[in-house]
Order: sequence, then structure tokens, then C-alpha cells
Amino acid sequence: MTVIQTLKTLLAGVVLAAGVAGAALAQAPASPPAAQPPAQAQAPTQAQADANNPATHPVQPFAGVASENIFNVPRRDVAAEARSQQERSVTQPGNNAPVWREVNSDQHHYSSLPAKEAGVLIQRTGQKWRLFRNGVLTVWGGWILILVPAAILAFFAWRRTIPLKSPRTGRMIERFTPTERFVHWAVAISFVILAISGIVILFGKHFLLPIMGHTLFGWLTYILKNLHNLTGPVFTLSIIATFVVFVRDNVPNRGDVVWVRKLGGLASGAHVPSARFNAGEKMWFWGGMVLLGLVLSASGWVLDMIVPGLDYYRATMQIAHVIHGVSAVVMIVLACGHIYMGTIGMEGAYRAMRDGYVDEAWAREHHEIWYDDIQSGKIPAQRSTPRDDTPRVRPRPGEV
Repeated sequence: MTVIQTLKTLLAGVVLAAGVAGAALAQAPASPPAAQPPAQAQAPTQAQADANNPATHPVQPFAGVASENIFNVPRRDVAAEARSQQERSVTQPGNNAPVWREVNSDQHHYSSLPAKEAGVLIQRTGQKWRLFRNGVLTVWGGWILILVPAAILAFFAWRRTIPLKSPRTGRMIERFTPTERFVHWAVAISFVILAISGIVILFGKHFLLPIMGHTLFGWLTYILKNLHNLTGPVFTLSIIATFVVFVRDNVPNRGDVVWVRKLGGLASGAHVPSARFNAGEKMWFWGGMVLLGLVLSASGWVLDMIVPGLDYYRATMQIAHVIHGVSAVVMIVLACGHIYMGTIGMEGAYRAMRDGYVDEAWAREHHEIWYDDIQSGKIPAQRSTPRDDTPRVRPRPGEV
């Protein structure tokens, strides 16, 4: 029996008892006034008895009570409920389990507040979201973010930087135009800001809070949270610009199957020809940049509550947070491999994105199909207007 039904039963018992008492008082003998005949004195007494008799004049339900007949409950149920409540107050003092079962029913109840979910005092799915965030996402996601970089460093300790097999010629080929490099660095810088701030917000209480204390950690997370929200739109626009600029050279082809089967020669050192971007770079472009980048952006915009026309219920925000957190961990892991190959993993790779130019020997060894197209005149070696500081001299020995 719910709390509302219990209150209805108790109210019915009080009203019924009042009616019976009134009827008994009305039927009690009374001394009629001497100035009135007995017939005239009996008439109001009978009318009063009929008015107070529930059988002939039923009492209407009180305002706020459901329109159902609340008096159709047997009296023994009222007594049993009263005894149950009395026993509960003795054996389990302060136990309001029936009340909280009603509150925790995850149903919409009446509330005069204008909020959309003001009638739901406790949302049961919120506890499931909390357990996932502090359990699966934080624990497993944290271990993934530790083990994957550790594996990359172990691979670097074994393989070291992949050097050029032939000496540099000093003849430079433009690999990235200024526009392409600007778009790339916009994505890279905004992503690093989002990754660092997101890691601190999600995992910081486990490794920074014990060191910094609550005050400094609170200020740090407050600053990083606002920086995270402001950088998000920049990241979204950069993802869109990157797609427009690089999609033409990232279309998969049959040569990518060979590259994937041989893992690009990373472990064996074998030479695997590729176009301007190899299969690994294309998988990062489509899976990391486009797919995960757009999923991160969309879920982040929901969490910032800036998507027009969307109902921001608690369940909506919880789903968006789960999608945002999982996709962020996956994208950070994939970005670690991309950053490794673009910096210390391969000689000359970072110089290509920093200056825009690569040596002819580098182009021939790592992207032979692209180099052959340049040699045949299919692709120009210089696609932008050269500047005065264009690197035309041979790099220093050992420079990456």
C-alpha cells in the first residue's frame, strides 16, 4: 500500500467516525422545549440524523483527493496499516522506506516549480551513470591512457627513430602548404588543450588533489573547465576545415591494403610504397579526426547546452557525457600514435609539418607513389608561392 493510499484510508476512517458520532448524538433523547409541541421537536432531530448518516448523505471527497471512492476500503485494512506503521516505528525508528520508495520510483510527480524535471526528486539512472563514470570510464580509461603511451615508449626504445636509408639530396619538395599547416596546428593545439584539461577534470582528483590540496585544485579545475568550453568550438571548426583541406588525398585505394598487411614496414623495416598519405594516416584521418572528432564535438556541444531545440533532461546529459568520455579516451590513445610517428618516430616527419618541406630522399623512401607523381609532373613540387626563408639548403647532419 502506497503512502497516498494510506492517507486516503486514514482520512476515510476519520470522516466515517465523525459521521457515526454525529448520528449517535442526533438519536440521543433530548428534552423538548415546553413551548413547542412534541411533533414539531421531532422533525429537526430526524432531519439532522439523516444529514449526518453516511448511508443517506455520503460525504464528498476533499479537495486534492482523487475522485475515486475512498470509502470502499475495509476497516480491517485501516487497522492493519496502522498496526504496521506502529510496529515499524518501534522496531525500525526513523525508517521511512514507503515514502522513499515512492520518491525513488523515477516517476514524474506534481511540482509547482517551472523546471522540466522538478517532479522527479531522485533519478535512479543517475546512480548508474555515476557508477559508470567513476568505475568503467575512470578506472579502465585511466589504465588505457597509461598503458598505451608506455607501449609506444617501449616500441621507441626497441625501434628508435626510423632513419633515412639514403643520404639527403638537398632538393626540397613542398609537402604541406601554409594553409594546410595552419589548419593542422589549429587542430593539434586545440586538441592538446582539450585533452589536458579533460584529463585533469576527469582524473585529477586521483593524482593532483592529494598534492595540490582542495583550494588550488578547485581553482585549477575551474580555469581548465572554462578553457575547455571555450576551446571546444575552435576544435570543431578546425575539424571541419581539416576535412575540407585534406579529404582529397585521403581517399582509400588498393595500395592501402598492402600497407596494412605489412603494417607499413614499421616492425620489419621493409619498404612499402604509398601515396601522399599512407593507410595509417588515412585511418587516423577518417577514424580519429573525422569520426571521433565530430562525435566529441557534438557531445561536447550538448554538454555545453548550446544545441538549439534540444531538451536538456538529466538522462540526455548523462548519455552525452558517456559518449564524450569514451570517444575522448579513444581519440587520445590514437593521437598518441600519430604524434609519435610525426615527431620522434620518423626522421624528417616533424620538419615536414613545421616548415612544410621534405627532402627528395625522404619523399622517395616514405611516399614513393607521391614522389613518382611529382617526378612525372602529375603533381607540382611547389604548390604555394615560395618565401624568402624557404628551406633550400641541405639540413645539418642528424637533424630531424
